[in-house]
Amino acid sequence: MQSVNAAEVIDRGKIGSVKAIMEEVSGRYCQVVILVLFLFVEGQIFKYGETSTPKSLPVVINTWPFTNATAEAWHVISSDKGSALDAVESGCTVCEMEQCDGTVGFGGSPNEDGETTLDAMIMNGVTHDVGAVGCLKRVKRAISVARSVMEHTSETFLVGDDATQFAVQMGFTNEDLHTNHSWQMWRDWEKNNCQPNFWKDVVPDPHQSCGPYKPVTGEQKSSRPTSHSDIGRQNHDTIGMIVVDRVGNIAAGTSTNGANHKIPGRVGDSPIAGAGAYVDNEVGGAAATGDGDIMMRFLPSFQAVEFMRQGKSPTEAATLALTRIAKYYPKYSGGLVVVNKDGEFGAAAHGWTFFKYSVCNPQLGKVTVYSVQPINSTFV
Repeated sequence: MQSVNAAEVIDRGKIGSVKAIMEEVSGRYCQVVILVLFLFVEGQIFKYGETSTPKSLPVVINTWPFTNATAEAWHVISSDKGSALDAVESGCTVCEMEQCDGTVGFGGSPNEDGETTLDAMIMNGVTHDVGAVGCLKRVKRAISVARSVMEHTSETFLVGDDATQFAVQMGFTNEDLHTNHSWQMWRDWEKNNCQPNFWKDVVPDPHQSCGPYKPVTGEQKSSRPTSHSDIGRQNHDTIGMIVVDRVGNIAAGTSTNGANHKIPGRVGDSPIAGAGAYVDNEVGGAAATGDGDIMMRFLPSFQAVEFMRQGKSPTEAATLALTRIAKYYPKYSGGLVVVNKDGEFGAAAHGWTFFKYSVCNPQLGKVTVYSVQPINSTFV
């Protein structure tokens, strides 16, 4: 806006008296003040419009009806007892200690040697810091070890016995992860000629006998890798959790003991950022469950967040991320839970007869389990 002074007004002959001059200058001044106030208020309204309504935040969402884990994370974040990271860690820890469905925590999913190992990851949407452990042995609180990797090292991912050694240095207890149940699972599997297993293109025939195996060559090889139809809630149902706090800070975490009877040394998708879970404070977050050996090849959690960045809703983002996988592996099984920075949430699944997930926010007032109808591979 052009400045005005009394001399200029008089020279133009527009005002015939000092009183008129003062009235015009005063009027222009008032207009400037009003404009400044308007811009200030407009800016505050715009700023407020970018944040979530009090009814939608905070929010906790996780794969499967692991409602005690959801409730614990909700307690932490809704009562301001900790950050989004604290809530994620606390929620996943509940599942680890409760051995959710036998596929999270100790005493489940023994590998071919009968040993239970754990995978976990935690991610901060503010900084994109990540901590993860894979094939962790003899330490129960995998999600907490993952957080220690994030907070006490400049590394991202530790695995195997070395991850266990790190955990012990950080004060975690070195203890047996076996239970009578897990030992019996392994014995029954061995008596059943080691069926099912994850081997291919080896001799003796892995569909009929146990190892040790040797590779086959040439024309004996199978045409392509396949997904595993027995992956589901009772086999490899990872907890993947996302928490958005009152001011929009986002964190995610995963924890699992992996697939039953996996080959020793196997690490799944859960501890891999972008595969098991992914969060970005500017957009939102996603977490996955299912056939990790297939899903990690497509980074579905990252893809879902990027689809939201392009303007898709959480449900649309989840569906698009999963259908991309089905193009190559039409028989795979997997699910995604997705939430945006405003607290809007959704989910999608493929290959199962059902998929359920748990949510809590101020609108719901309690932990609520939702069920989604999986998309058919012919959708692609």
